[in-house]
Amino acid sequence: MRVLVTGGSGYLGTHVTRLLGADDFSRRSNRDIFSDADLPMISDYDAVIHLAARLDKRRDVLEEEETFRVNVEGTINVLRHVRAGAAFVFASTKDVYGANAEGLREVSEDCPTTYAGQSPLEWSKLAAEHFVHYYAARRNFRACVFRLSTPYARPSRHNAPGFVTHYVESVKRGWLLRLPAQGRPVRDPLHVEDFSRACRAFIDSDVPRGVYNLGGGRRHAISLRGIVETVGRLIELEPIIDEQASLPAPAPFDYVSDISRARVELGWEPQIGIEEGLRSLL
Repeated sequence: MRVLVTGGSGYLGTHVTRLLGADDFSRRSNRDIFSDADLPMISDYDAVIHLAARLDKRRDVLEEEETFRVNVEGTINVLRHVRAGAAFVFASTKDVYGANAEGLREVSEDCPTTYAGQSPLEWSKLAAEHFVHYYAARRNFRACVFRLSTPYARPSRHNAPGFVTHYVESVKRGWLLRLPAQGRPVRDPLHVEDFSRACRAFIDSDVPRGVYNLGGGRRHAISLRGIVETVGRLIELEPIIDEQASLPAPAPFDYVSDISRARVELGWEPQIGIEEGLRSLL
């Protein structure tokens, strides 16, 4: 089976491409989702994992326009070239729920996605999800949307890390850390290897279409301060935390994925616990 990863040279894509033995479709491999010459090659693949995206959350007008262009129009360009019978995986984000997820012990796929302050990045991901469903039905290919909760991976060259990796590097190198709300918010980080397993689980399944929350789940949930303190314990270094920092609290304050749908329909659940995952970054 031939697998293609758009954005396969990115922070997550670098690892997904390696773990799945996939080919990379990115500007670093001289391929562009806006190139009429490059796009037809997508139809040669049995499975396409779409990670290419603009991840800027700024609300400047020009930045908003570019975010929507890349994340919506770029996704449409890819979808128009997926062949009938193939499998398509779209990497979305838990942040499509925005503040609608506030106060929930675990967030299911039934949580509302109405506008609640989401950034252009998050709103563009939600818009792209609808095009995934449309083109999958129209072009007759299998498709799923994964709403990812705090994915993390080892640092890779030329890629900005997610905040979990940033925390690990900061503790390891003795950098000063500033934590929102004194580090009390809780998240359920998702290791890139578990994300890759989820992609493989859908590709190998006979599920025609689906939307799934992917994260560590309740079992692997941890506070931001807990992440930092765990890293410090693993490498026997005291984290340097600016206790006077007044960063705004995230919305929702706590977020833990309800992963029961992925467990039932795809036979998937995370295998890498938070301590093992943090150790892998070290």
